[in-house]
Amino acid sequence: MGRDYYKILGLKRNATDDEIKKAYRRLALHNHPDKSKSPGAEDKFKEIAEAYEVLSDKKKRDIYDGYGEDGLKGGVLGPESFSYTFHGDPRATFAQFFGSADPFESFFDLDDNPFNVFMEMRKQKQDPPVEYDLSVCLEDVLHGCTKTIKISRNVVENGVRTREEKMLTIVVKPGWKAGTRITFPKEGDVLPDRVPADVVFIIKDKPHPVFKRSGSDILFTAQISLKQALCGCSVSVPTLNDKRVKLDFSGEIIKPSSVKRILGLGLPFPKEPSRRGDIVVDFDIKFPEKLSQLVKNFVGDKFPG
Repeated sequence: MGRDYYKILGLKRNATDDEIKKAYRRLALHNHPDKSKSPGAEDKFKEIAEAYEVLSDKKKRDIYDGYGEDGLKGGVLGPESFSYTFHGDPRATFAQFFGSADPFESFFDLDDNPFNVFMEMRKQKQDPPVEYDLSVCLEDVLHGCTKTIKISRNVVENGVRTREEKMLTIVVKPGWKAGTRITFPKEGDVLPDRVPADVVFIIKDKPHPVFKRSGSDILFTAQISLKQALCGCSVSVPTLNDKRVKLDFSGEIIKPSSVKRILGLGLPFPKEPSRRGDIVVDFDIKFPEKLSQLVKNFVGDKFPG
């Protein structure tokens, strides 16, 4: 089922943007681990930050409302696939929201000076997303995999610019298709008076030496001779599991347009990974470069017209 982000923030599903901000402000200050002595404060603080990041972003909220946490994090199919992964640092969310990592400073600023509330809520401009390609092979798509990516970003603090490196972990789920986007919110350059850009990884299919991909199907071209096409043959088809499947065409004529399917040995469906597509086999028939006159006469006699 996934978690109920609205319940975490104590909100109704039709909550306004202002109500979401107020709920996060109140709960984040109350549950900040530097202020709260509750044993579960750290986990609660992280949960609140993740709920706020999803519900305060229109695109993430729309996907969450339609598909829940599993759909949001598992990837939603469509013209522009999207997948969300929480960056794991609730203190960064807090600092971005309040303009300070100090919960005591934030508490007094907000309560004692209403003008600071207005200033905190002002809309800062966010830089465009920083996009990277993430190449995956068909075996990765079949089984799923975990990839750790190192990124570098500029951090300007107190007028001093430094270069910071960070490791991001991406869990590639079985069946993800090319174009799936994995977003790490606000992991771009940290610059004064700007919201850090989101870092986005876009799944790209790595060329495979044997197969081509078509959605959840994989395509294999079997090369056969003209004799095999006319007289019948057997074809050994490889699979992504390092096994082979034998197709028997004894007594059949294989045409250039012939296509055979091996059911259930393709790639998982992204939304139903227990189901798999097919291996689709087509044929490249090798014709001889030339024929002797005797063979030409034989063909002419046996195949008139």
